[in-house]
Amino acid sequence: MQENYTPNNREKMLWWLSTAETELVKNAVVDRNRHAIIGMLMLGTWCFATLAWTYFFSTVIPELWKAALLGIFMGGIILSIDRALIKGIGIITRKIWVTLAFRGILAITIGLFMAQPALLFLFQKEVKLQASLDNEERINIKQQAIEKRLKAEKERLNKEKQAISASLNILYREMVATQNAFIQETDGTGGSGKLGLKTIALAKKERADKAEKGYQEALANLSPLQQQIDSSLQRIEQNTQMELARFKGLLNNGFITQIEALNHLIKNNDAVAYRYYLLVTLLLLIELMPVIAKLLLPTGTYQVHAKKKEEQEIAAIQST
Repeated sequence: MQENYTPNNREKMLWWLSTAETELVKNAVVDRNRHAIIGMLMLGTWCFATLAWTYFFSTVIPELWKAALLGIFMGGIILSIDRALIKGIGIITRKIWVTLAFRGILAITIGLFMAQPALLFLFQKEVKLQASLDNEERINIKQQAIEKRLKAEKERLNKEKQAISASLNILYREMVATQNAFIQETDGTGGSGKLGLKTIALAKKERADKAEKGYQEALANLSPLQQQIDSSLQRIEQNTQMELARFKGLLNNGFITQIEALNHLIKNNDAVAYRYYLLVTLLLLIELMPVIAKLLLPTGTYQVHAKKKEEQEIAAIQST
């Protein structure tokens, strides 16, 4: 009766996922359900891996269909690895614990990585807000670095500009003072206080003309240098803005940026941290459940049939 059992396509698929041999498991009545359970867990892990990798690729690839294809491809790789892990677990003996430990570490590593895109999806709004704040902080740091690099040059130019302005101001005040002295001498409101002293007025007029000429000459000589300094300062500011603009263009909300934002959320928010570690544990169990189920479920007649079949094939090969 057992030998005539015909499994349906659903059972065949689940048995394939659990790495069970259809010809052997269909004759093991109890193990049919056990391997179907493992197959269901493998199916859930496969779907979870595909969705997680699809979301991961969607953070770096704008076309959703490309991200979906890559997600399906990577999900298939994870499925192949999980099937290899499940297939390698047989009857538990003392010698197999090292192998199981290696398989467990591999499964945990895969699970932890797959948990990251899933967590980014669950905390999507919070992560994007934190990523925006982090990018603003990066812009401020970049701006401070640029200003620090250009500080010495800007200070030198500003000092030169201030020195030129100070020199021109001194000459201008001197020119104004000598002109006022001449005017006051001529109208009797200052100087000697006496009208008609032509000699004193002419001397003051000569000093005023000399001061004005000195100021005009200094203005003619120093104005181009002052304009050159202003152009240099303006060019430095333009280059700073251009460098900041290029830096802003490099900023994004890619996978690594979101991971950093998630880490900052965990560090600064206890409520997020608690749920993060809870979800990491849950998502890790999704990846580990097929391996855990394989270890927890008792070994039935399927294992005996498989071992006997393998021994028969070895014996047949050796006898030829």
